[in-house]
Amino acid sequence: MNAALPRAAEQTAIRTQLGAIFVSLELSRSTWLVTSMSPGGGEKMSKHSVHAGDVAGLLGRFSSLTEKARSRTGETFRIIVIQEAGLDGFWVHRALVSEGIESWVVDPASIATSRRRRRAKTDKIDGEALVRALLAYKRGEPRVCAMVRVPSPEEEDRRRIGRERKTLVVERNKHINRIKGLLFTQGVFGYEPIRQDRRAKLDELRTGDGRPLPPLLKAEIGRELDRLELLMQQVKAVEKERDILVAPTTGGQDVPTAVAMILNLRGIGPEFANVLYSEGLFRHFDNRRQVAAYSGLAPTPWQSGSIDREQGVSKAGNPRLRSTMIELAWLWTRHQPGSALSQWFRERVKVDSRRKATIVALARKLLVALWKYATAGVTIEGAVMKTA
Repeated sequence: MNAALPRAAEQTAIRTQLGAIFVSLELSRSTWLVTSMSPGGGEKMSKHSVHAGDVAGLLGRFSSLTEKARSRTGETFRIIVIQEAGLDGFWVHRALVSEGIESWVVDPASIATSRRRRRAKTDKIDGEALVRALLAYKRGEPRVCAMVRVPSPEEEDRRRIGRERKTLVVERNKHINRIKGLLFTQGVFGYEPIRQDRRAKLDELRTGDGRPLPPLLKAEIGRELDRLELLMQQVKAVEKERDILVAPTTGGQDVPTAVAMILNLRGIGPEFANVLYSEGLFRHFDNRRQVAAYSGLAPTPWQSGSIDREQGVSKAGNPRLRSTMIELAWLWTRHQPGSALSQWFRERVKVDSRRKATIVALARKLLVALWKYATAGVTIEGAVMKTA
């Protein structure tokens, strides 16, 4: 027993001799839970709360933690903070960085959790898990969690155009389907609400049994058309802002080189170019595996003993970039039929008839090729440029 005591004490010293104050933030709409582990405090984690949005109170709590650590050890330690990426966005992170505090934002899905059927989940447990993950990450264990690359305010704002347009288009399609569904109940087919003569055509419609449209139904469809027309105007306004954003010059500033290069490829328009850049290519990637993983198009292996199979793509990355690339892959085979990627797709389909699975593989290859092209100028084999 006595021989084991020095070893246990040594292990405890290794774990608790911290070079900084490690803090996790659990953010909610009402309160922020501050969980911390400080030098000289052993392995005990302290917990305090401040009102949500009270940055001054949070900085005051950090000052208190610094003073307590100084009184125990006689030294001044820096503070390292971690928080989960969520509904609060990145403004708290930016506020801390502006105060000279080292701050990290972690992907919450990358934090390891218990695999029991029913696991306990509280802010207290989550706060402690974040501190432990931060400790491991700062020890040099990169796979313990995935830290988020925080975009600049300009990069974050640039995303708004593509995301807003996507939201408006989805809402627009809901109204179109609603109108068609209402007419379908009366035996009316072929009416297109997005045509210019939609109002005039509505007056001419007759039910399947030859009657004019019921007045209340017609009034309801008219109100649906009012909302639809507003959405169509907003989509046009957003697309106009997008076109200005990807134009050769915007307010005296050059458009990003990656966007200009992608726009030169046949089959890629302003919407695809803007989404590809704002959702993915604005980032720095070290290799093609990182590019595929960020988009969620990387394969997921399942290997254990004699079992070795693929589970499909991970879908763990940016869903907007992934859906855009799959859509672009279909268009690539149409507009770039002579490229090496399109030829690979056709040859692969002859062997494996699963077109949907193959198009996902093509989307991954195409994204890697576009990344190499936009960042390093590597020509996509067989790709055709737009004519001047």
